Amino acid sequence: MDAVRVALLREVLAGTEWPAAARRFARTLRSSVVPHGGGLLLVGTEAYEPWHLAAHLVDESTWSGLPELRPTLVRHRVEAGDPVHLAVGLGRIEAARRGETLLVVAPERPDGGLLERVHDARRAGATVLALDGGDPEVRGLAHEALSVTGEDDVDLDTVQHLVSAAAGENSRPAPRGRRSFRDRLSRLADHLTAPPPARW
Repeated sequence: MDAVRVALLREVLAGTEWPAAARRFARTLRSSVVPHGGGLLLVGTEAYEPWHLAAHLVDESTWSGLPELRPTLVRHRVEAGDPVHLAVGLGRIEAARRGETLLVVAPERPDGGLLERVHDARRAGATVLALDGGDPEVRGLAHEALSVTGEDDVDLDTVQHLVSAAAGENSRPAPRGRRSFRDRLSRLADHLTAPPPARW
């Protein structure tokens, strides 16, 4: 999602908790991966593979100059002949250690096998983050979680857009006090989509 669409989405959600909650979660994500030089593992449930979030994080890592945001997509089913970047199975979670971050995207309750692997990764020192549908067991495993339930006014896909966009924002100070192109574009989009000032 480009900067203009993100700005429009934030405007629509202004006055709700979601833009600020997504930024807090994104800060946690960024502070978890940047000091360790990466190590971001992204996994969904058997029924939901977070392709879209993976693609947005790849884009944000490029635009922000933070390669640490580029995730490794961990898949429940890997087929022979899959390209290398799509051939990482659940065994990778079992190998997760301190300094790595595991981001679990679970709209519904994951199966017990995934939960057990996530628990083991946490015990081995990995940081566990979750974007979830409100399952208490997922939240209990996560160091930081952002939950979207059926009662909320947004869906999990929308929150993923907010989180991925926020993860790449203001990542590094621009040289000589100048803003990065992406920050300037985002500021312009915010300005163009803002309501006109009230006239008295």
